[in-house]
Amino acid sequence: MKGESVEKFDWKRIMKVNITVLKILGLWPPGNETFGFNIYTFYEIFVFLFLELGHISAQTVNLLLHFDDLQVVTTTIYVLLMEMLGVLKAYCLIRNMGMLKQLMITINCDLFQPKSIQQRSLIQSNINAWKTIVTILWVLLSCWLLIWMLCPIFDKSFKEYRFPFLAWYPFNTRTSPQYEFTYLHQFVANTCLSMINLNTDTLIAALNMYIGAQFDLLCDDVRHFHDGCKDNTADAIRKLKNCINHHREILKFAGYANEFYNWILFLQFFVGGVTIGLAMFRLSVVVPLSSEFYSFLSYVFCIILEAYMYCWFGNEIEVK
Repeated sequence: MKGESVEKFDWKRIMKVNITVLKILGLWPPGNETFGFNIYTFYEIFVFLFLELGHISAQTVNLLLHFDDLQVVTTTIYVLLMEMLGVLKAYCLIRNMGMLKQLMITINCDLFQPKSIQQRSLIQSNINAWKTIVTILWVLLSCWLLIWMLCPIFDKSFKEYRFPFLAWYPFNTRTSPQYEFTYLHQFVANTCLSMINLNTDTLIAALNMYIGAQFDLLCDDVRHFHDGCKDNTADAIRKLKNCINHHREILKFAGYANEFYNWILFLQFFVGGVTIGLAMFRLSVVVPLSSEFYSFLSYVFCIILEAYMYCWFGNEIEVK
């Protein structure tokens, strides 16, 4: 193999931020554990019931109560659909946690390691592309969250006890401190759901990026598996067998990854298409260059980039 050997490459470290955020959200148990009868599982149940389900339920009830009001429906449903999608993504993460933890172990095995400095350089473009797209997504999502959550402050409608999201609550929210606590609940809950959507999507993109990078390493191994000056026939046969085994392991890894995110991809494209249409409609009726306008604009770009991320890394696998 050409080039000097390098120290072990930690693939998992690339998405350290994603895993940390998922841990905070209660969706990534520590170590190699899965969900069980422990404190972390109870924490996840609390986050799900009090924050995620509570926020979605309040918006759903309000939507049903005002279903004949087009403005309320179009203002609520495009965000509500993505929030529901976030819950489904969380369910897929919990259901497949054992398999995901095993994939994290597999990706760091010796077979999947770059074997030279040249191979490290070969996979760096894949990693840089993933990091660039993820950074842009983080910026867009942060802009949308910040602008949307502060809309009642920008337009001073907080004086009328208006919330960022239209919702119904079984108590009086037009008094203090109920209004402030409910406002905080909406902010935290929607941030959690947005982070679930973002970090699940970037996790899937990372898995696809890993697969594409492994094909790059495999192709490089095949091109250089026999050095006539250094290797004899036995060495060439051994390296060829390693290449065949590597290819099988890549396909196995891809199969498990597809099993995890097949339904997520289907729902993402379906819900994403609907929400983009509804958000574009709202974009056409709000005041141009207002805080709402920029909020809808960043939201649309964020959904489009999520779909692009799936398409880009999926196409990279097909090409390679």
